[in-house]
Amino acid sequence: MSTAKDLVHLGRLVAATHGWAAAKAFKSYGMSDTDRAGIAACAVRLLDVFPLVPNASALMSAAFAVQLERVLTAPVQVVAGTLCVEGEPVFGDRMPFDGHVIFGSPNPDWHGHVWVMIGPHIADISIFRTAYSRFGPASLSRHIDLVFGPNKALYVDQWQKSRQRGLSYEPQYVLSEEEVTRLMGGAYERIEQARSERAQAGSSSVQSDIA
Repeated sequence: MSTAKDLVHLGRLVAATHGWAAAKAFKSYGMSDTDRAGIAACAVRLLDVFPLVPNASALMSAAFAVQLERVLTAPVQVVAGTLCVEGEPVFGDRMPFDGHVIFGSPNPDWHGHVWVMIGPHIADISIFRTAYSRFGPASLSRHIDLVFGPNKALYVDQWQKSRQRGLSYEPQYVLSEEEVTRLMGGAYERIEQARSERAQAGSSSVQSDIA
């Protein structure tokens, strides 16, 4: 599917969940330098506190979207679907799925991909972290290393350019505000659990030093 057809398809998915006014705003948005700075700042804050866990794209994207909506006036959508590298799926399988069922849980058991769209721009908070980790599919890890190199944090790009970089984001479902809020709850639980584990580890270290 071409990028133009992708955008039409995504506009329909946005309209199905949020109405045609939201779809129109999504298609007409242009990213400013101020927005770029706000997006980067939100990403840094989230990546600093969110633990490294597998299958985290849904929780991370929801948390990212909530932060973005607090600092931007831009149209922000959380999108679920299939991510392909050089045309081959690495997350998801292009098969239809029931988004209402999958995202009815704050910790969905699903192996597709979730990312944020800011108008026609992809903002993927999880792709680099996943690719650099032991959880990343080998084909994704190799591709990211070859095309982007090490130590990248957030992938932001125009949708049409992502294919030029060998990445294909294929939208299948746009999450509702209620579903994003539910996932944000799951993300908060992960963050608090990680904080608690770090605090316990620090306490154990202090006790060991004293002993």
